[in-house]
Amino acid sequence: MANTSHFFSSFTLLQPSTPSKNLNFPQTQLPFNSQHHENKIRTSNRSLVALAASIPNTIPLNVDYYERQFNGHGVSFESINNSCVIKMELDNGSKATLMLPSGLITSYKPFMWHGGTVEVLHTSVSEAKTGEIVIQGGVSMDFKCAGDAGLRFSPSIWSLHDVRGSSDKYIQVELKSIDTKEMVDFKYLVTLREDLLCSELTITNSRSSSLQMVGSLMSHLTVSSPEATFAVGLQGSSYFCKQPLMSNFSIIPPDENEENSMNSSNSWAQKALKGIFPDWKSSENQDETEDTEKEEDDDCASMAEKFSRIYTTAPRQFTVLDRGRRNSVIMQRTGFDELYIYSPGSQHEMYGKYSYVCIGPSATLRPVNLEPGSVWRGAQYLCNPNL
Repeated sequence: MANTSHFFSSFTLLQPSTPSKNLNFPQTQLPFNSQHHENKIRTSNRSLVALAASIPNTIPLNVDYYERQFNGHGVSFESINNSCVIKMELDNGSKATLMLPSGLITSYKPFMWHGGTVEVLHTSVSEAKTGEIVIQGGVSMDFKCAGDAGLRFSPSIWSLHDVRGSSDKYIQVELKSIDTKEMVDFKYLVTLREDLLCSELTITNSRSSSLQMVGSLMSHLTVSSPEATFAVGLQGSSYFCKQPLMSNFSIIPPDENEENSMNSSNSWAQKALKGIFPDWKSSENQDETEDTEKEEDDDCASMAEKFSRIYTTAPRQFTVLDRGRRNSVIMQRTGFDELYIYSPGSQHEMYGKYSYVCIGPSATLRPVNLEPGSVWRGAQYLCNPNL
C-alpha cells in the first residue's frame, strides 16, 4: 500500500488508573448468562472522501431525510459518493464518527479533564496497488453465521434504522443489517455517553432451527508505543496463542500479513469454523503451541512483544494502560465469553504507523449457539476513567 494517512491524536498528561469494580455503565447493559447465551479525527473533506471511497455503494443514503428525521438528537450527516458519515457530538465535547454502510466506527474522542478531547481509536486510510482506497482500524465487526440446509452468511452491510437520545445526555444510533438471511435479524447499537462508547450487537433467530456464530468486535486503540503499553487486571486468566484476526478492517504489519497469507488455512479460528462450516479447509501442519493453554502470570502484562491471544477465562473488564502518554482505557464486555488481544510489537514502529494495540470481545473458540426463537446480545464498552 502507498500514500498512507493515519488519523489519531495523542493522549496527553493523564494519570494512570486501574479498573474500578463499580463502574457506572449504562442501564442498557444486559447481564450475561453463560448457560443460555442470553437471552487527528477532525477529518478534512479530502479524508472523508477517502473514507467513503472505501465503502461499497450498495444502498441509497438519503442524507437530507436523515437530517430532517433525526434533527435535535446531537447527530449530523455528510454524504460522500453515496456513502454517509454520521457524526455524534455531546454538549460536553465528546465525539464519535460512524460510517455507513460499513458500520465502522472511525473515531472516538472523549472529553478530558484538561478541557479538550483525545482520540482513542487508531484508524488509517491508504491506497492499494490497484488504486483502491482502503480504510482500516477503528471499531469493526467480523461475524460468520451458519445454520442447517447450507445456510451461511456474514453481515457486513448496514442501514440506519433510528437515532435516539439528545446531546446533553447520550446519543444512540441503531443500525440493521440488510444482507442477512430470512428470519435472522442483526441489530447494531452504537451509544455515545459522556464517559464511554458502547458497541452492542443483538441477534434474533426467528427460524425453526438453531444458528451458530463465530467472530468478534475489534477495537484498534492508539497508543504511544506497544512497549509503553500494558494489560492490567488479567493475572491468572487462561489463554491460547493464536494467529491474528484477519478482516477487511484489520491493520497488520507487512511481515505478519505475509505469514498469514502463506498459512491462510491455519487461521486462529479454524477449529471453530471447521465445526460450523464442514468444507472449511484446515492445515495439517498446525502449530502445536496454538493448542497449548497458558496462564497470564503478570497483573500488568507488557505488550512490547508481538503476540496474539484469546483469553478464555478473563474478567469482564480490564485496563489498557499507556505509560508513555499516562492514559488508560477500560474495556468491559458482556455476552462474549472470550477476550482477544493483539499487539504488533514495538519492532514495527515507524512514524507511528503501528503505534496501536487491538482488543475485543470474541466468540471464536466457543461459538455462540442460538436456539430457535432465541435472542443473543453481546457488547463492548470503552471507558476512559480519567474524565
